Amino acid sequence: MKERESIGSRLGFILLSAGCAIGIGNVWRFPYMVGENGGGLFVLAYVVFLLILGVPILTMEYAVGRASRLSILPAYKKLEPKKSKWHIFGYFAIAGNYLLLMFYSVVSGWILRYFVLETLGLFEGKTAAGIESIYQDMMNNPGILVLYMVITMLITIGVTSMGLQKGVERVTKIMMMALIIIMIVLGVRSLTLPGAAEGVRFYLMPNAENVRKVGLGNVLYGALNQSFFTLSLGIGSMEIFGSYIKKDRSLVGEALLVSGLDTFVAIVAGLITIPACFAYGVAPDKGPSLIFLTLPNVFSSMVGGRWLGCLFFLFMYFAALSTMIGVFENDVSFSIDIFGHDRKKASLFAGLVITLGSVPCALGFNMWSFIQPLKAGNTIMDLEDFIVSNILLPGGSLICCLFCTCKYGWGFDNYIDEVNQGVGIKMSRALKWYFKIGLPIILLFLTVYGLISYFK
Repeated sequence: MKERESIGSRLGFILLSAGCAIGIGNVWRFPYMVGENGGGLFVLAYVVFLLILGVPILTMEYAVGRASRLSILPAYKKLEPKKSKWHIFGYFAIAGNYLLLMFYSVVSGWILRYFVLETLGLFEGKTAAGIESIYQDMMNNPGILVLYMVITMLITIGVTSMGLQKGVERVTKIMMMALIIIMIVLGVRSLTLPGAAEGVRFYLMPNAENVRKVGLGNVLYGALNQSFFTLSLGIGSMEIFGSYIKKDRSLVGEALLVSGLDTFVAIVAGLITIPACFAYGVAPDKGPSLIFLTLPNVFSSMVGGRWLGCLFFLFMYFAALSTMIGVFENDVSFSIDIFGHDRKKASLFAGLVITLGSVPCALGFNMWSFIQPLKAGNTIMDLEDFIVSNILLPGGSLICCLFCTCKYGWGFDNYIDEVNQGVGIKMSRALKWYFKIGLPIILLFLTVYGLISYFK
């Protein structure tokens, strides 16, 4: 059997794992979630929930990967007790990784399109109505949506086919370092805008009046939801990186570093957008339209806004592309582990499937807009996002948690031994009953409440 590839350095592992986790959820969803949920208390609750929910589940995915040296399906097969059927979920995890990229590639294409438009100066001098017209023209044009999706997929396939160290690790390192530098530049600029201080106070200081408007329960659930989904847990997207690392360091410290970097990017993304909104009299609770409709208005009003806008959408695209490459690495690894394909063949196979599978999502905003699954007004992307975000991610995390803590699965002792191998922070065995009972209850609540609230 061919020896498994490995990541070249600890920094590569941290940046690659963080790159997979850091994506549109951080730089797009997190700022508007803060805006919608009253500011500072949401941020505080998010960090707490990340520590008590996100980090433990992340260590479980890493442990399964490192103990098996395989991607999620064969990993379950290798570690599960004889005659048990835990591996069945591996098929759903594979489907989840493919389905996720079938809409993520389209949204990444939107961001690339906006980077091009900012570079060409096409937002300059436009009114709010003019900028909204640019957005609608993009969404109504299937050719543009498919073209930019295909460009994103070609980049992803090209990087991944070059190899784990020479392609995936090297390119992700460069993108992540560039992303952090661009974020710092944009953050400093945003904080120096007139009136930005009011935005910072809203963003970071808990405010009872803001919480009353939204409702404390909604704020806490939103923070719980965001802390869980930000790390892309549940479908083996992070498990694969555990399979590439050595046993010289405990997995708790690695999970904390990755989660910390993920949180840093999310919080700085908010420091870029929310103070800028306050500085230009724009409400920060505009939801998903904040990035594509509101911020181009803000940039067009700034001195030097065109180039700041270019940097912003380049930063957004690096965040999206790092997730594309990280999740795509899972799809490539599935073909290598299950079918014995070499990396180039596996990359081409997965890339072709995802590219063709992304076309319905792109057409769902225009030619196929008459298809409205689940409820009126939905698009094909809404259906795909619902399956991944509301079913596969929380359901898969619940299964992984039970697998790592239940005596009928891999078991808590095996999990804790794997997590604590190597130097670094150790996971306490005193957490056993929280992991066996508390975590599954939280994950079950997330799954059920998410389904109910979606249709309500």
